[in-house]
Amino acid sequence: MKLNRSTDMALRIAMLTAADGRRTTVDELADRLALPRNHVAKVVQRLQHLGVLVTIRGRSGGVALAANGTAYTVGAVVRAFEGDGEVVDCETPACPLRAACRLRRELRRAQDAFLATLDQTTLADLIEPPPSSSP
Repeated sequence: MKLNRSTDMALRIAMLTAADGRRTTVDELADRLALPRNHVAKVVQRLQHLGVLVTIRGRSGGVALAANGTAYTVGAVVRAFEGDGEVVDCETPACPLRAACRLRRELRRAQDAFLATLDQTTLADLIEPPPSSSP
């Protein structure tokens, strides 16, 4: 499964904002991540509506991680940006194999497993330093 560009951007923006720990601007995010400013602004707005980020208007405004932003799972962010649609569309045009096809069920099972795995990882997990390996 390939994530769309907005989902990829959302995860990067959330991780950078969480790791940075300070208020930043859309322009700074766009520069640091080498992404188009307009796309960053749209993704930031969606992350705000989701509750991952907060935006503050005005001269000293900017974008910051919401109080519970790091508690969101990667799966929740992916679902918010990707939706819950099927991996394949068997309806348009109508597939002649639908009646006896098991592929759609197996793809849905794989998609559910993919999201279940992502549900086990929070944004906090992505920014914490890896555990040190001691002998």
